[in-house]
Amino acid sequence: MGLGAVDDRVIAQLRRVLPDAALRDTTDRYTTEPRGLFRGAVGQVVAPGATEEVAAILRIANEARVPVVPFGGGTGLVGGQVMAQGPAPLVLSLERMNRIREVDAQGDTITAEAGVILENLQAAAAAAGRLFPLSLASQGSCQIGGNLATNAGGVNVLRYGNARALCLGIEAVLPDGSVWHGLKKLHKDNTGYDLRDLLIGAEGTLGVITAATLRLFARPRAQATAILVVPDPAAALRLLGLARTRFGEAISAFELIDGTGLAFLAETMPDLRQPFAEPPKRSVLIDIGLNAGGEPAEMLAELFAEAHEAGLSSDGIVAQSEAQRSQLWALRETIPAANRRIGAIASHDISLPLPAIADFIEQATARIEALGGFRINCFGHLGDGNLHFNVFPPRGARRADSVVPADDLRRLVHDLVAEFDGSFSAEHGVGRLKVGDLERYGDPARLAAMRAIKAALDPAGIMNPGAVLG
Repeated sequence: MGLGAVDDRVIAQLRRVLPDAALRDTTDRYTTEPRGLFRGAVGQVVAPGATEEVAAILRIANEARVPVVPFGGGTGLVGGQVMAQGPAPLVLSLERMNRIREVDAQGDTITAEAGVILENLQAAAAAAGRLFPLSLASQGSCQIGGNLATNAGGVNVLRYGNARALCLGIEAVLPDGSVWHGLKKLHKDNTGYDLRDLLIGAEGTLGVITAATLRLFARPRAQATAILVVPDPAAALRLLGLARTRFGEAISAFELIDGTGLAFLAETMPDLRQPFAEPPKRSVLIDIGLNAGGEPAEMLAELFAEAHEAGLSSDGIVAQSEAQRSQLWALRETIPAANRRIGAIASHDISLPLPAIADFIEQATARIEALGGFRINCFGHLGDGNLHFNVFPPRGARRADSVVPADDLRRLVHDLVAEFDGSFSAEHGVGRLKVGDLERYGDPARLAAMRAIKAALDPAGIMNPGAVLG
């Protein structure tokens, strides 16, 4: 039996078990994704206010064989939150489940419902004198449930890990409406299959995460940021090695910045202050935080002196105040907005083994440039091997005028990523955009196991159909 669209009978059942506030009008927010690549129909938007209401919704949907699309902040970039094909689904928004249930500063945990906006979660941790380190450009609107469902990364992965590494326990509703009460605070719980890690990163295809217990950390006593000019990616990686030797786990972020990205900022946001009169071809943004001893700004200055002596950096700026530090980070965090204004032909969220990065960038750039006068903005989280390798039309041209189809560019880049034993999706997930890539590059045994898990937990196939496994 296949899936059917939401109909009047299903809506009547929902009205009987949900308060009026839980039934929402359909707006563009629920039907489109940020880059406009997908637009989907919606049968009904429901915004439950409690886990029991989520359970009731899934029981109704499972019995009626109605598709359910979990919806967080709507910031995902691979179409996982928009069902573009198939019967009109229930869109299950977690926006009303936005309570911080507990902050345990002594145990270094915070328990939050899935609809809590990431920035609000960070603020709750800060109010208790602790740090929740997950940090993304979309943190003012993305929600922690979506962050977990996609195993979000961001700028602090080098020190603190992805969203999965920050989660101790979750509460979730499975497709049949049963509730898994897994909000434990344990660092060790070796009692069989890890359902927590299975649901994290599943993109809403195996159930709905409704709450999570997350790790908190001591706030750094002092932080400092520097931007250092490097001659090439190989030098940037050698500089990373020097920084690790000097600072160890104190490095919070190590970001590669491409001169093309700085040029895009100058072109689209001329009022944004840039650190160099002429944008360098390559630079790195380094952030360190210390809990005891030493002055991080002085330590970064010493790193630059050593890097300069070794020929790894020709120029640099160490922020001398929190305002300057914020300006440097604003530069990095605004690059994606500049990219959107320019308009990429093809964007790639990839990861590679660190030793392969320099060769990959050289070969990928050469292959793309051989096809025409494209501009390439290769930037991202160099410290953990995650690059955003994006291809743009020549200055003055439109992406719609490209003589090379976007799919051909993506295939070229992803094929090369596979040759270097990397991943075509580092932190954005698979969603609907990259289902074909997973089929092409995924290990057959792993794909078979994933399909078996999906069939076991969601035999009716109601959870986010079309995402991840197609």
